[in-house]
Amino acid sequence: MRFPLLPHLACLGLLVAPLFAQNYDLVVRGGRIVDGSGRPANVGDVAIRDGRIAAVGTFAGRGRTEIDAAGRAVAPGFIDVHTHSEDIAELPVAENFLRMGVTTIVTGNCGSSKVDVADFFGEIVRTGVAVNVATLLGQGTVRGQVMGGSFMRPPTADEIAKMHALVDKGMRDGAVGLSTGLIYLPGTFSKTEEIVGLAKVAARYGGIYVSHMRYENARITEALDELTTIAREAGIRAQVSHIKLASPAAWGRADEIVAYLARARAAGLDVTQDQYAYTASSTSIGSRIPEAALEGGNARFRERIADPKLKAEYVAEMKATLVRNKQDDFGFAVIANFAADRSLNGKTIPQAAKQLRGSDSLDDQIETIFDLQTRGGAQGVFHGMDEADLRKFLALPLTMIASDSGVRRFGSGVPHPRGYGNNARVLGRYVRELKLLTLEDAVRKMTSLPAATFRLKNRGELKPGHVADVVIFDPATVGDPSTFADPHHYAVGFSDIIVNGTPVIRAGALTSARPGKPVRLQDE
Repeated sequence: MRFPLLPHLACLGLLVAPLFAQNYDLVVRGGRIVDGSGRPANVGDVAIRDGRIAAVGTFAGRGRTEIDAAGRAVAPGFIDVHTHSEDIAELPVAENFLRMGVTTIVTGNCGSSKVDVADFFGEIVRTGVAVNVATLLGQGTVRGQVMGGSFMRPPTADEIAKMHALVDKGMRDGAVGLSTGLIYLPGTFSKTEEIVGLAKVAARYGGIYVSHMRYENARITEALDELTTIAREAGIRAQVSHIKLASPAAWGRADEIVAYLARARAAGLDVTQDQYAYTASSTSIGSRIPEAALEGGNARFRERIADPKLKAEYVAEMKATLVRNKQDDFGFAVIANFAADRSLNGKTIPQAAKQLRGSDSLDDQIETIFDLQTRGGAQGVFHGMDEADLRKFLALPLTMIASDSGVRRFGSGVPHPRGYGNNARVLGRYVRELKLLTLEDAVRKMTSLPAATFRLKNRGELKPGHVADVVIFDPATVGDPSTFADPHHYAVGFSDIIVNGTPVIRAGALTSARPGKPVRLQDE
């Protein structure tokens, strides 16, 4: 194209050169580029055009918008591979994720997901969301839909065929793999061979198998045996969800588990793991109740505990589990959200028992757990891990940083702080303060490692042609003010968050943009 008027405009003294030097939509200037690869950071610029990274380092040209990042780190947007965000369309800004640098989430974990992936992605597009969204297919949800409930029996041949068909369709519609939650109903009733069959379907499309394993306590090696058996027999890559040793009886065994994983990889299995940076987990209070008591739903549970003989069996089993786990009572469990009585939110089970029953004896604690379940169930936070074990798992090269959180309603309940601070906590506590990880390696665990593991193409690194998801943060101030007692605080230190080339947080303030997209397996 020719511009015959340019010489004449120049003669008139008009500054036209900058106009035609604006080669990019946005340029981030002078930041410390932590590119996601794990390589040492360098100061430079990042240019974005048409939602993609156009140039990195030193280059000619300017952007229509420019951000001065001097003194701050510039990194790929973080990818959280373990979330529970099936309700993303109800809370489309996902501010708790954005504020800690997360620009892509993987939902559908622990065996629970939307089954109709095409419909789920369509809802995301229609609503408009601020983060990118990928999903796994939840084996528990698939089983429940086909079998009509939480049944303690093997599926029939017809039911197996229907489950395989649902997984096949979900994978064709773009799911990134299959997940299980084998401590949850109905996953807990699934036998290994049932899961192998479904994993084979996911494997045909290059999907991954992601598991909240049956045991995370002293029986963890049994659970790992099952996970590696599924990986081997299905010919599928496998991921251990939120790797942990979740009771005092298992503490100190991190080296043993690390060695187990190393042997599995040496034998040719592709096994990775994710982790959140806290010594407490979060799940339903009802997870403390024997699964046989909960089979068939809450109505059947009420009938069973009305039977003195059955109830005595459940109480005895719960007490025996405490003994095996080397726990004296349920003081490690805190009620995070109980819709039927919000005055109990934030209280331990002994405190709740004292309030409801006038006694915090172990029998009254168990009665309180039963009562919470019969009245709709409650979410809990469980303090059951050891910091030394956490650090050993976090330092492993193949550990990804993942929150195990959903989209948060600010101010609602007393949820686990990981939903507000997980990535920021790693960068503040384990990089800056404890120096357990380098900044470059921590960012790699949040970006290129999850992108490669979950086969999210052209994501996870700042390199030309990659999707322009970018975070800018101050390594000197990044942190997680959210606490267990006072969780509703956003992470600090992140000034700018860019999703698909569009700023969604600019100079610390939310914009109105919602440029997030569905992310399908091996999308370009």
